[in-house]
Amino acid sequence: MSDLVERLTKGKHPIAAGQYRDVVDLQQSIERDFVLIKFTETLGGTELGFKLNKSLTDLENADFEAASGTAHLVGELSLDDKQVRFIADIDLSTLKGEGYLELLTTQEADAPAVGDKTSSGETIH
Repeated sequence: MSDLVERLTKGKHPIAAGQYRDVVDLQQSIERDFVLIKFTETLGGTELGFKLNKSLTDLENADFEAASGTAHLVGELSLDDKQVRFIADIDLSTLKGEGYLELLTTQEADAPAVGDKTSSGETIH
């Protein structure tokens, strides 16, 4: 496992949704089910893009109109040949927060996520 993956799977780390101009821009990206989040304290920063896992993402405490609350964003991706899950909690007033990676088992990495489409176009529930 790479040093980067190992480091980001140990504890929470500062993150930022700095790619976005404002909370509306972030909300539009969330509505497209794909976000870019940056670990700010890695060498040069590490920005990762991932498709949101709708069953694990929680926007219950996110008020995009008031730019307040927290968006809990979760999605899977591959980093340095490892399948990982990115868990991010973004404060909508600052577009900053904390996040970390979890290593996925082979079974988790291969399983389709809720909201994904099958080859026949059906949505997985």
